[in-house]
Amino acid sequence: MTTLRDQAAVLMPHLAGYTAHRTIAIGIRQGLIRVLAETPSGLSADKLAAELDLDPFYVATWLRAAYGARVCDRQDGVYWLEPHMGTLLLDTTSPAYVGGVFTVLEQNEMFDRFEQVLSSGERLWWDGCAPGFIVGVAGTGTPFYTRLIPAGLDQIPGLADRLRDGCKILETACGSGRGLVRLAGAYPKCELTGVDGDSHSIANAADILGAEGVRAELITSPLETMEPGEGYTLVVNNISMHECRDIDEVTRRSKDALESGGWFVISDFPFPGDDAGLREVPGRIMSGIQFFEAQIGDQLLPREEYDELLARHGFTELGWFQLTPMHAVTYGRKP
Repeated sequence: MTTLRDQAAVLMPHLAGYTAHRTIAIGIRQGLIRVLAETPSGLSADKLAAELDLDPFYVATWLRAAYGARVCDRQDGVYWLEPHMGTLLLDTTSPAYVGGVFTVLEQNEMFDRFEQVLSSGERLWWDGCAPGFIVGVAGTGTPFYTRLIPAGLDQIPGLADRLRDGCKILETACGSGRGLVRLAGAYPKCELTGVDGDSHSIANAADILGAEGVRAELITSPLETMEPGEGYTLVVNNISMHECRDIDEVTRRSKDALESGGWFVISDFPFPGDDAGLREVPGRIMSGIQFFEAQIGDQLLPREEYDELLARHGFTELGWFQLTPMHAVTYGRKP
């Protein structure tokens, strides 16, 4: 029989996890983790506080919590980051980067607004989100691109050679353009087009592409009404397919844009399709993402639904693979 003590043991780790999350987010925003990463030999609370012009007593409080969360180690009052924490929490170029998730989950658009509109069910769309939130989400999506381009795309039979030889690539839901920059770097002979329904994101993309010296056509349009032209060898969508208002219409238009034999690649969160998966750590994190997804009128999808989607629209040579527990790629070819 389940006892009161048993159920208390379920809840206590949640409180510990919340404390660790807030500790990490503070450390990222205030530069504490950055300074520790830059000083592998370690710092005392007083020296860390002096580096950032912060209160030493408060910094000591933060350090103890960071030690408890296993972000830091310590000896004789000196603290340093545990191995790989700097990469995981700070290095936006690493495929393992997760630091942005800690700060994005604390923004108003996630849980706070959800609670505020819980009774009304008032929806939101990207053009109603704060610019800082959009930038933050783009940052959390960056490691998905890092994993996908080129290593993920290289796993799709026959695609890599076509991309390296030069062809047309369409990125749907291109957001702030980080994927286009990476595509340009990996496949310099390709002609790039990006489509996104949010004008603010397209404006950001234009700035980023300009700064990086990348040439790409940018189109502001909902994916359900996009008309990007034809003859693309690759249409790719990264962590946005689940947000489509009409996923079948988007798939139809993506297929129309492809040349015969072209590939449609969906890179997305593999939301658990069963109860057991929902209670595992990746499923619990993705359940948190659902609080924002609900506000824009959608939910993450089990990966298997993309198999059904592509088959429904006549794609062939279907396949899929998993890059991390929270990142899966599904693909098919236009006959």
